[in-house]
Amino acid sequence: MRIRSLNESKNFNGKIFINSIPTKLFQSGKVWSTFFEMIRDRKKREPKLTPGPFPVDLPSLGSVADNEISFLWMGHSTLLIFIEGSVFLTDPVWAKRASPFSFAGPKRFFEAPLKIDELPNIDGIILSHDHFDHLDSTAIRLFGEKGIPFYCPIGVGGLLAKWNIPESQIREFDWWEEFTTDSGIQLISTPARHFSGRSIINRNKTLWTSWVIKGKSHNIFFGGDSGYFPGFRSIGDKFGPFDISMLEIGAYHPNWGSIHLGPQNAIKAHLDLNSKIMLPIHWGLFNLALHGWTEPVEEIINLAKINKVNLCLPSPGALIKKDHFEQISCWWRNNN
Repeated sequence: MRIRSLNESKNFNGKIFINSIPTKLFQSGKVWSTFFEMIRDRKKREPKLTPGPFPVDLPSLGSVADNEISFLWMGHSTLLIFIEGSVFLTDPVWAKRASPFSFAGPKRFFEAPLKIDELPNIDGIILSHDHFDHLDSTAIRLFGEKGIPFYCPIGVGGLLAKWNIPESQIREFDWWEEFTTDSGIQLISTPARHFSGRSIINRNKTLWTSWVIKGKSHNIFFGGDSGYFPGFRSIGDKFGPFDISMLEIGAYHPNWGSIHLGPQNAIKAHLDLNSKIMLPIHWGLFNLALHGWTEPVEEIINLAKINKVNLCLPSPGALIKKDHFEQISCWWRNNN
């Protein structure tokens, strides 16, 4: 494995990575009004009480059968995915803040249910893009020391290398590229409609992606971050149906509706993907938008009823096996 040139990507125009359809990060003229709105009243955007604790049944993590799929949601977009004997970790974030600073920026509402040294053996870490709420450099370094492979979009590998991850542990993907692990799990990088950058001066210098995680009998879609676009239908037609779609519902706002789904578009994306059950992610951990912290989840519950979509909304830290995917725990209502 090696760090790839950005020019190897069909989605790199020589200067930056671009989306498959024209995409604006903000509506014109709305940047400063949105910023000032963000720094006003925060009460509804954060829980009154600290959620949790969320105990984990540690012995159960070793009890997943090799022919099953299960998962454990740790908050936001960090999930342990057990699929046919392999274990993957998505977008690992253990940092207290989704920020380049330890003293400022969005602070997590609750601690990760599992400490890093409590995790089972990980077969691979799957990264969707480089934003701070998806890519925690301290956690990445710790996983790197364990020799775990990283699967990431083109450009992100360069970041990992700067954090002392050996190139032999890094595999970078352009959209639609595939790789089969030694255990037979297919990882397919699929398009998303988003952007990248860990500061305002390096925006869109790395690619963003969604993922298909496919075994012999099971099929998972991990959406990362994305606005709605026709690509969901293309992914569903090519790789569906899916047992479960993991789609973002939080951090949405009309002023940046092209780069985040929100509940309504998450329903549309789920239906396009031809998925049996939706697991809403990217909500309930950080104050990243102007909506109330429980607004996305309450809205998705209502929309799912109307559209006859089956939801899985587990408590953080709960190991959910396939026969119990369809459930709504309502853990957030104790902390509202």
